[in-house]
Formats: sequence, C-alpha cells, structure tokens
Amino acid sequence: MEEGSLALVTGAAHRLGRIFAITLAQHGYTILLHYHHSAEAAASTADEIRALGVQVFPVEADLTDATQIQELFSKLDTLNLSLKVLINSAARMKHADLRIVSADDWDATLNLNLRAPFLLAQRAAERMQEGSLIVNVTDAGIGKTWSGFPDYLVSKSGLETLTRLQAKTYAPNIRVNAIAPGLTLPSSDISVEDWEKLVSRLPLKHPTSMDELSSTFEFLLTNQSITGQTIYVDGGYSLT
Repeated sequence: MEEGSLALVTGAAHRLGRIFAITLAQHGYTILLHYHHSAEAAASTADEIRALGVQVFPVEADLTDATQIQELFSKLDTLNLSLKVLINSAARMKHADLRIVSADDWDATLNLNLRAPFLLAQRAAERMQEGSLIVNVTDAGIGKTWSGFPDYLVSKSGLETLTRLQAKTYAPNIRVNAIAPGLTLPSSDISVEDWEKLVSRLPLKHPTSMDELSSTFEFLLTNQSITGQTIYVDGGYSLT
C-alpha cells in the first residue's frame, strides 16, 4: 500500500461494513467512514479505528440522493489523499410482498443497493489510479427465490451483474469484485431458534464468521489478478 492511501467504506458504522473498515485500517489505510442514520455506531467504529493508530473521517450521507453522493466526494477531495479502495456495503433489506410493495419502497431499495454503487464507482473511478480496488457486497441468496424480499433480491442480483460490467469497464487500472456473504449476522427480527435452524441446513453447519469475511476481503485486496468475480462466503448455502 502506498503512503497516504484512502479507503471509502459505505455503511461502515456496523455489521459487515464495520468489519471491512477495520480490516482496511489494520492494513494502514486512512478510512472515510460513511454512515447515514447510525451516528452513534459510526462514532464507536471510528474510535476502534483510531485505536489502531489510523486516521478516520466519518461522513454522513443519504446514498439514495445523487447530490449527497457528489457532496461526499467533495469532502473526500479535501483530504488530499489517494483513493485506492471503495467498498459498497450500505444496503437496505426489508420484508415486502411483490403484489403490494409500493413504488416508493421498491425505489428506495434499488436506489441504495444498486444505483448508489453504480454512482459511487463512477465518482471513485475518476479519482483512482493504477492498482485500485472496488468491492461490492452482494448476497449468497441471489440464486434463490426469496418471495419475502423481492426488491432486495432484484437489487443484489443486479449488483452482481454490475460488478462484471464495472470490472471490464474500469480495467486495467481498477479491479472490481464482489463478496457474497451467506448466514453471517442474524437480523434483529429473527429468533435464536429460527437462526439455529437456518444454520443447521448449511452443508458446513456453521455461520460465516467476521474473521472469514475479513480474510476473504484481504485476499481480494492483495491478489492483483482477480477481477469481475463474486466470491461466495456462505458455508455452502448457495449449494442448497
């Protein structure tokens, strides 16, 4: 890594985005830590990163608003650092019924999960030099038919296709890959019993740990020959 390298991680306040931000900090990257509603969690994550002796700059933005994305990059430019990594981790996943989901809810999900990574990559590519990396966070469930999450499923399926398009478009200076986690962190609306049932159906019989996601990302960070790929880190969920 070059001295003065910057990484932008969206949705970095908690869950998967937090893990990717901390992993990058452990590799010496200055972190532009994006969050939207989770100001308290963002402050906590920023403290963890500072404890590693790394600079971190929390920045709030609604990524469904193209103007705020542009403002985010305007703030990035004031840091006078070289943008080397973009992690598109921010996402929305809510129960919905395809028969009655509103256009507003559909658009809110697609705008955050698919349009935002498209716009963020455009702006990032304008600033990135040779050897840079973009990682999109998709989902190991995109090959399933989750009727309870239609907008989410469509958005993440589209993001996997977008990953391949971006990889071809932004080569050779920028590599673009995706990580597709499986059962990693239970959502707040699932019981312990239901979570354990889901895990028991996995071929490997255990959820994906944060360390396993971190090591997968480190592999993409350091291997300069991989682009346009989606790596499933799912305990075999995609096989079921």
